[in-house]
Amino acid sequence: MKWQEVRELFPDQFVLVSIIHYHEEDNKKIVDEVAPIRTISERDVNKEFFQVEPGNVVYHTSNQDFVINLRRDPLMRVRRNTNEN
Repeated sequence: MKWQEVRELFPDQFVLVSIIHYHEEDNKKIVDEVAPIRTISERDVNKEFFQVEPGNVVYHTSNQDFVINLRRDPLMRVRRNTNEN
């Protein structure tokens, strides 16, 4: 389902969706197609936001476009432990 269709079905609400298809432009993930799972009350949105399964997102339908800014921090480094005993 296109994001615009979700916006029409669930106006001005938080929704939990599964991302079906997206593409990347610059440092942004542009979501093209989603499968709505359910609406989320404003009371529960913070909890749901941090507990979503991979591939799912909580997003508000007041947003005209479904865009996720990707963070690629070149200063962040992962250090591997080379002292294996």
